Formats: sequence, structure tokens, C-alpha cells
Amino acid sequence: MKHKRLWFGAAGVALVGLAIAIGIMVQPSIAPIDPPARASFDPQLVLAGARVVALGDCVVCHTAKDGQPFAGGLPLVTPFGTIYATNITPDADTGIGRWSRDAFARALRSGIARDGHLLYPAFPYIHFTRMSDEDISAAYAYLMTRTPVRATAPANDLIFPLNFRPPLAFWNLLFLRKGAYQPDPSQSAQWNRGKALVDGLGHCASCHSPLNAIGGEQAGKAFDGGIVDGWEAPPLNTLASAPRPWTQAQLVTYLRTGRASEHGAAAGPMLPVTRDLATVPVEDVEAIAAYLLSIQKPGGARPVASTAERSATSPAAQRGTVLFQASCAQCHGPAAPMQSIGKRPTLAFSTAVNADTPRNAIQMMFNGIGWHGEDTLNYMPSYLDQYDDAQIADLAAYLRATYSDRPAWSDIDSLAAKLRKEDGAR
Repeated sequence: MKHKRLWFGAAGVALVGLAIAIGIMVQPSIAPIDPPARASFDPQLVLAGARVVALGDCVVCHTAKDGQPFAGGLPLVTPFGTIYATNITPDADTGIGRWSRDAFARALRSGIARDGHLLYPAFPYIHFTRMSDEDISAAYAYLMTRTPVRATAPANDLIFPLNFRPPLAFWNLLFLRKGAYQPDPSQSAQWNRGKALVDGLGHCASCHSPLNAIGGEQAGKAFDGGIVDGWEAPPLNTLASAPRPWTQAQLVTYLRTGRASEHGAAAGPMLPVTRDLATVPVEDVEAIAAYLLSIQKPGGARPVASTAERSATSPAAQRGTVLFQASCAQCHGPAAPMQSIGKRPTLAFSTAVNADTPRNAIQMMFNGIGWHGEDTLNYMPSYLDQYDDAQIADLAAYLRATYSDRPAWSDIDSLAAKLRKEDGAR
């Protein structure tokens, strides 16, 4: 009898657990609507939405290379396979044209699509859940007044069982904490605005934090740095211990222009973020900078970096000297005009050159910084096809030996080969 009671008790617990599991995995759909007319949205709300969408960096992830804005199709490569960004234009059939404002809000705050399927957390709803009702309404108004584009994203290519969406419900139990941001009354309005943007709409931690084995942000390591599209997203909580400690003014300049005279230039996934932030009111970026500088880890600043060049003595660095003089010195050499035009930083202050690994230095040489309209000061050509992995490694060794007082990097050529292969697969 005792064993029967235990068996029935265990069965009851299992049934309750199964019921809960089904409840969190199966979500109701929200009825489609007729696509609303553009004129139905308040122009001021649409204008506010442009600001919200820029702060959320939506166009970057939801626009394929050479594709139409917000029409989706961009491949997002993860350790679990490739996810393709969806179409968020107001197209009625392939976009969000039939989504109500409530369906849109549920996607942002809960990671659930209009038809009830769970969204993959490559879409950072665990951060967007902190958005205010006003910002959600503004973003909805802006997106629903864009040009509809008929475009269906390719099917995701994920490993089993992650190609099956219901288990995402358990991921959400671990990592999704719903609720709009609640201001801290002990802090200033600027600090609260900055925290709301950094933790919520800006979703900075999704790139600048390390991830665990199942793709969640590691507990207790927010802003400790991460890897995005093969680039290192550097820690945001060690800005005070950079080769030259960041000031709020420098950080604002960097976030709005993509360069800072004592730090370096934005590249890779960060570059389009700065182009979005250039379009929003400066007070938003000032708030972001103020908040980030308030979360610095203790430990004090490193000795201020010297601009004096050092001797490159290793064989690799000496070979790199020749390559540098041939391809880089015209802009980065001590007598180059570009050192004074546009306040280009010396490489001695470069985050990439002073980083723990050569990852970003290699990626800069592989990818460069593309020409962007009138903003020519940030331009750098790509050397992906000009130099092989061994030559890229020699150049990196030269940069490290000449412009940094930190220890030499190791295994640069193997990392270069790995990154070249990964970049080619994107």
C-alpha cells in the first residue's frame, strides 16, 4: 500500500509537471488584423518610433546584405546552427502587416509570435521585455508605416532538438524575467535612462556578455565581454582600465561617430550600432555613457599607454614590419597625415592591439571598414584577399610588439585560419 501511494504521488507530480510543460510550450495565437493604413498612426508617434527603432538597432539584424530595410533574411550564425532574421516590414503575407499592437508587444516581451510559436532568443526579447508601453507603441507605429516588402526568410538550419521550438519554453523559464524597467529612485534621471537603454532596448549585454552552453547569458558575468560574428565584443565594465581610461565625452563621441581619438574606431558588428546612435538625440547617448561608466569593475586604471614605438625583434614581427610599411604606414605610420586628420588615434591606444587575443586585430585586417557615404575618415581597406594567414599573423605580431607593452600573442596564424574559414561561411 505504501509503495502504491508513492507511485500515485510520483505519477501525480509527473502529470502536474506535464500539464505545466504543455501550458508553457503551447501558446495561443492572436487574431490577425487587416493591415492598418499609414494615416491611422500619429506622425509624432511615428517620429518617436524612429528613435526607438534606432536605439534598438533593429534594422541591422533584420536587413540582409544588399536587402531591403527590415525585410529580414540576414543569417545569424550560432553554435547551434543558423537562424535567419524575419521580415518586420508591414507586408501582410510575409511580414508583420497583420500583427496587432498586442501581438507585437507579446513578441517583444515574451518571445512569442502572433501565431503562437516561440521565437528563438537570437531575437533579444529577454532585454526588450524591459521596454515601456510607450516605446513599444512607438516602435509599432514606425515599423507599420515602412514600405511593405514581400520577402520570406530562408528556413532556419539548426541542430536537433533545437530545430523543434517547444523546448524554448524551458529556456525562457531559466532566462526570461518579464517586466518593464522600474527606475531606481536613488539614482539620477540620466542614470536611470541609461540603464533602461543599456539593459533593455539597447540589449548591450546580449553581445557584450559571455554565453553558457545553452546560449544564455552567464550569471554574474554581465558585460564581461562576448563573441559576436567572429568578433570580440569587449567588456563594458573595464573601460576605466583601458590603455587610456575612457571619459564620458570620449564614449559619447565613439558611440555617435564610430571613433574616439584616444581609443580607436568601431568595426564589425559595432560599426552599424554607432551609425544608428548617430541619429538619436545626444542625451540618449550621454545617458548610455554615464550608466556604463558607473558599472566599472574595481581595480584601478592601467598605466597610461605610451605613444612611443617599440622595436619589433621576433622574426614574425620583423616580417610584419615590411608588410606594415607596404600597406599600413600610409595611414597608421607616425608621420602619416591621417594621424592628424579627423583625430585618428595612434595604434598604441587601440583596443584591438591591446586586447588579450588577436581576434579583433585579425578581423580588422580581414574585413576593414567599408566606405560609408561622406564618412571617409573611418574607411580602411580589407586585406583578406591580399595577404594569407601567415602574413596576417606577421602583421598582427608587428602591431603587438610595436604599439603595445602587453605580452606577445601566441598561435596567431591558427586563429587567422579559423576566422577566415568562419567568415567565409557567413
